[in-house]
Amino acid sequence: MLPVPDAAAAAPAPGIPAVSDAATAPAADLGAPRGPETPPVELDRALSELGEAALGFARMPPREKASLLRSLLPGLLAAARPQVEASCAVLGIDPGSAASGAAWLAGPWPTLSHVRLLAEALDGIAARGRPQLGRGALRARPDGRVEVEVFPTHLRDSALHGPIRASALMLPGATPAGIREGQARFYQQRDPEGGVALVLGADDVASVPLRDALHKLFVDGRVVALALSPRSAPLGAILERALAPLVSRGLLRFVYGGADAGAYLAGHPAVAEVHVTGPAAAHDALVWGPPGPSQALRRASGERLLDKPISSTLGGVTPVVVMPWLYGEDELWFQARLLASQMVSNASLAGHEAQVLVLPRGFVQRALLLRMLHRALAAVPPRRPAHPEAGARHAALTAARAPLERERLEGSADVPLPRGVVRVGEPGPGELPWTLITGLSGSDADEPLFSTEPRCGLLSIVEVGSSDPVEFLEAATRFCNDRLQGTLGASIVAHPISEEDPAVGAALDRALLDLRYGVIAVNQAPAAAHAAVVPPWGAHPSATLADIQSGLGFVHNTAMLAPVEKTILRAPLTTFPRPPGFLDHRRSHVVGERLAACAADPRWGNVARAVSAALRG
Repeated sequence: MLPVPDAAAAAPAPGIPAVSDAATAPAADLGAPRGPETPPVELDRALSELGEAALGFARMPPREKASLLRSLLPGLLAAARPQVEASCAVLGIDPGSAASGAAWLAGPWPTLSHVRLLAEALDGIAARGRPQLGRGALRARPDGRVEVEVFPTHLRDSALHGPIRASALMLPGATPAGIREGQARFYQQRDPEGGVALVLGADDVASVPLRDALHKLFVDGRVVALALSPRSAPLGAILERALAPLVSRGLLRFVYGGADAGAYLAGHPAVAEVHVTGPAAAHDALVWGPPGPSQALRRASGERLLDKPISSTLGGVTPVVVMPWLYGEDELWFQARLLASQMVSNASLAGHEAQVLVLPRGFVQRALLLRMLHRALAAVPPRRPAHPEAGARHAALTAARAPLERERLEGSADVPLPRGVVRVGEPGPGELPWTLITGLSGSDADEPLFSTEPRCGLLSIVEVGSSDPVEFLEAATRFCNDRLQGTLGASIVAHPISEEDPAVGAALDRALLDLRYGVIAVNQAPAAAHAAVVPPWGAHPSATLADIQSGLGFVHNTAMLAPVEKTILRAPLTTFPRPPGFLDHRRSHVVGERLAACAADPRWGNVARAVSAALRG
């Protein structure tokens, strides 16, 4: 049932349009021409050529692989602007405007960073047998669990990413010695056989399927067939030229097709393993067959249609949990803009951005926060949605809900928010308003917004627990784990002073441990871990093939760590200068372009140019 054009939409609730396969979507709806599908004979040829190169690549010395990676940097940097222009064309955004910064920050910058960081990791393997970890990076928690500090790794990381820190929490039972022994596991083999990996699904953000392919190539040691939807053919042509050193050596092949091509490739005997990005429903159709009684029977019995190693990154409904506290107005305004920026980034297409705002019952600053959120959204004109079902999905999710005036958001915190829909902005033809849905019940197991990624500029608001921080965190953790579909990313807004209270600090630590998400960000969006590249990115390992949630396995992870349970990222409540991804950053596109140049060549002069542009935002 793959490839699909967008990352990881959770399976929609009944009556909610599913995200369609790009092969069947009208080109006019997508903002880009539909490209050709790769004929079956060429699919076979591509897999054959990859198979011939697999063994040699698996046994290529790490130093040679590092050199190969560095040879990609000039081509990827040259392709950065065309890649951004193609992404902006889909969204109807002027590529010379600040709004195009999101395309730079989500595409060229992390891709170039990923390539360079993989090369540095391979240098470490060549020199010491494993990627280098910082001094004191491994530490035991009071409960005996092991955390590995993975970011920042260089002083320039702090200059470019701000005061963000990330650690990988390892699975229970992991020991420091075992973690070091298991690092870069593929490169510990004497004579690896390698093989062909299939990466299925063009993602919502251009860098995602490519970066998954890079992970399979240089972390897992596989050559890769990268299957993109026909919609992505123009972008695929740009990337294929940029990656000529891999393509010319038969290590990477771009192929195009819809559901039939995806199923054919996944089942091909030349393919050793499959990595999937796309809706959970499409993943299940690939593994268990089309929806219906037969699929349910196969799932119950464990009779897989695709009996190969399979990993996946499938997204989910992403919560933002706001702890009760008396925040300063500047702190609340920063977090409101961060929340709004996630909604508007790439027209709300990314599958790991904020979708459910979880507030404490009785939160005294509720009205102020929602007023600030409305103000931030009102400053951004509505945009054309990026996938064709967005309009139908928006209509279905809002149809039975009454319109609500903005002023109704500002009632007393002692009274629950009224049920309704607040629309922000005046959309033009083909555009959708930014939308808030209020008055949801956290105990409603049938609420479609808890099981459906909106992907249409829509944020749901639910109140749980109480204004006591300990009680609220316990209630919010239960709600997120038990009611929301997906296990990829979540964020928590927490005042650092609140953690000085031993009971509150312990409750926050428990929440970070207990929340079943693969990436949890404190005072920041989960996407910050995606941009940093080094932290492991993936779903919580509680998923199974029978209950896939947001997928299996971690990607990025340039430290090549195992066994990972989750990434925990921490940031201050506010940072200076304002992050380039913020909706009100006036030079986001300039910062993004300079960050891409810095990723390719991280000399301090390039770092200074990027920081200078950020300061003038």
